[in-house]
Amino acid sequence: MIEKEDLRLMNQESYLKNRHLYHIYYNQMSNHNHDHCAFCMKKFDSESQKGYCTLDYYWICENCFEYFKVLFNWKIEKE
Repeated sequence: MIEKEDLRLMNQESYLKNRHLYHIYYNQMSNHNHDHCAFCMKKFDSESQKGYCTLDYYWICENCFEYFKVLFNWKIEKE
């Protein structure tokens, strides 16, 4: 059950609610040497890591996806 005081929730609903996500391996597309999960801040820095990503490049780790998928009403797109 999701707790209202969950420290991972930081207004992500404003930009991640009802979004379409792709379950893909990480690849660095930004100018940074890594990216972070939008919830728990887990580091994405290896092409062997798999996670969920929006088209505008917000990453969500697999654990946070499982935990928040109902609350955020995400839709998974085929690769």
